[in-house]
Amino acid sequence: MSYLDSLNPPQRQAVMCTEGPVMIVAGAGSGKTRVLTYRIAWLLDQGADPYNILALTFTNKAAREMRERIEKVVGSAAKSLWMGTFHSVFSRILRANAERLGYPQSFSIYDTDDAKSLISTIVKEMKLDDQLYKASFVYNRISSAKNGLIGPELYAQDPEIQNLDINSGRPKMAEVYRYYQERLRKAGAMDFDDLLFNTYKLFHHYPECLHYYQHKFKYLMVDEYQDTNVAQYRIVKMLAAVHENLCVVGDDAQSIYAFRGANIENILNFQKDYPSLQVFKLEQNYRSTQHIVQAANSLIAKNKDQLTKNVWTDNAPGDKIRVIRCFSDNEEGKLIAQTIFEEKMKEHRANHDFAILYRTNAQSRALEEGLRRLNIPYRIYGGTSFYHRKEIKDVIAYLKLIVNPQDEEAFKRIINYPARGIGKVSLDKMIVLADEHQIPLFDVASQVEQLKFGTGAAKIMEFSTMIKSFMAESKKKDAYETALWVVKQTGLQKELFADKTPEGRSRYENVEELLNGIKEYVEQEENEEKDLSAFLQNIALLTDADNDSDEGGDKVVLMTIHAAKGLEFPVVFIAGLEENLFPSQLSMNTRAEMEEERRLFYVAITRAEKKLFLTWASSRFRYGTLIQCEPSRFIGEINQEFLHVDIEKTAIMAGMNTLKNKKLSEGEEFYTSGPAIKVGGVGPLRPVAAKPKPIPAAPLDPNFVPDDTSNLQEGQWVEHQKFGKGKVTKMEGFQGDRKANILFEQHGEKQLVLKFAKLKIIQP
Repeated sequence: MSYLDSLNPPQRQAVMCTEGPVMIVAGAGSGKTRVLTYRIAWLLDQGADPYNILALTFTNKAAREMRERIEKVVGSAAKSLWMGTFHSVFSRILRANAERLGYPQSFSIYDTDDAKSLISTIVKEMKLDDQLYKASFVYNRISSAKNGLIGPELYAQDPEIQNLDINSGRPKMAEVYRYYQERLRKAGAMDFDDLLFNTYKLFHHYPECLHYYQHKFKYLMVDEYQDTNVAQYRIVKMLAAVHENLCVVGDDAQSIYAFRGANIENILNFQKDYPSLQVFKLEQNYRSTQHIVQAANSLIAKNKDQLTKNVWTDNAPGDKIRVIRCFSDNEEGKLIAQTIFEEKMKEHRANHDFAILYRTNAQSRALEEGLRRLNIPYRIYGGTSFYHRKEIKDVIAYLKLIVNPQDEEAFKRIINYPARGIGKVSLDKMIVLADEHQIPLFDVASQVEQLKFGTGAAKIMEFSTMIKSFMAESKKKDAYETALWVVKQTGLQKELFADKTPEGRSRYENVEELLNGIKEYVEQEENEEKDLSAFLQNIALLTDADNDSDEGGDKVVLMTIHAAKGLEFPVVFIAGLEENLFPSQLSMNTRAEMEEERRLFYVAITRAEKKLFLTWASSRFRYGTLIQCEPSRFIGEINQEFLHVDIEKTAIMAGMNTLKNKKLSEGEEFYTSGPAIKVGGVGPLRPVAAKPKPIPAAPLDPNFVPDDTSNLQEGQWVEHQKFGKGKVTKMEGFQGDRKANILFEQHGEKQLVLKFAKLKIIQP
């Protein structure tokens, strides 16, 4: 086949080996998507039925790109493939079997915001402390349990889990989890994690259902296998048990999602599950220069738990990786912006050729300020997604209630929007009636007269009648026609249009864009189902990567390293390479945590095609306190022959006259507050004892001795070295995470984390 001619020997072997268990270890930039695509094309060319092929990815974007590539090779047969994200494929299976598990076929899928809203309601109803039982914390705790296939009953019975909750001051967590699941079921809804957990339950409790899909999917392929969690691993293993034609593709060196439940052991121990496994290693990098590839190799070699491979490239050597020390986080922002400006002028690059990566979202402030000063356009990748904007969620809530009238979160969101005179008192009364009669809120709205609701019943009946009319229309209209009818009849369109502020205009345009998107969905040939239910399922299953709807255009991209996985840019800056920031101080407790941080840095390095800059600041504000920083250990773990320390840029940006215009000869050492780095890349990094550390430009009071603040209380007076005297107005948190709101006499109110803030307890 002609498409096979474009593959190198290992790629070709991996494509043509279709029988039995196969693992393709794909190094960064090694063309894994092409291999996976051509492998499916090869199967189809060999006579495999597309309906018998299942390909699982982690983003809809990846699935869409693969399907388009396959279609170019084999034609329309690609349309019949079962290909998509774990969540979209399992949602399809669950909709066909929902009644077995006690759900309606048109079950709603709650996104993170919906789920957190429900948790907040439950915490309030249970009269729990909403600071201890924060919705985000509870949601993540429940999500982690579900990804580990731990349901509410098992959660409540596990002594280790219970001890952890009790010691953290949250003894009611199991009860919240149980109640949360009951409310989801009552609303005919599943959250994202339920799509995995319930698929496992379906296969576990209904062997005939598992048998059907085991025999249907003769060939299974899983992309990014290193990112699978316990639930995904178990389901894939169940599905592949009959034919064992399972092909997994991944790179253990890019396993960076442990916080989401990803288990690197799944790929490291894959051969134990399948002793007859055939392994193919894709080691040629087509993306980056030799210096970047070899630097990444020298770093990741420090990890003990990994599959051995030797990534290499035929690309040009390229520039050495430039390491730049800044004297503050603001200087770092200025320096990066200035460097981008210079690169654009010198190399004639576009703004979108540049990406700035960082460990935490909080770092973006100084970076954004630097870019704004030089009028360099930028966008934050992974900001508020289009479908998470308020006006969009309002319209979607109407559509969800039409499809699933049991959806209580959708009901509560729109019962009085646009305003129709149904206030909080009426809604609370409806919630009480729903609990008393064990019926959904919409049923209460439909029966307010029989339930002797009293004042406000007429307006609630009007709302109920309106939604029922929408339901009737939706049976006759496609998704676009229904949505357009809803937006007009509810008064949403009129209300948004009446707001002439720039923000109001933007909200109106966003709703127009939503309608355009629904129209486009209806007109796409591959979408066989055009109704509202199908459209809602489609958008509910968008992943974070698919949801990046910030305007594109020629802009510098800023993003966290986690968000950058799978992307590539000609020029990359990795900012904030300091101890306790990267690697994170929260990930230094075990070797496994440190190795994941190192893998995260490896991912960051391998996003760069042509040039890579590593920057760090010797001082940075964190939690309201200026701290002195040491360079990240990871800089020292890169083989020094691939690094160039930019001493001149550092000196100029910091305004250090003693270093300005000074030329360092090959091998001369540049002393920082941490290790010494040799200019020109001669010799390894090593600790420096002989040279003094740099003195901060504005030294702090050496006589300032902070007190123990573990028992600090509201009403006490304190002194901060930078902010001066202030009074504690509020305390929150517990144990090592206590925070204090302090009203300073000269600097106003600030919130400080006590374990980082250095405070003296004083009398006013």
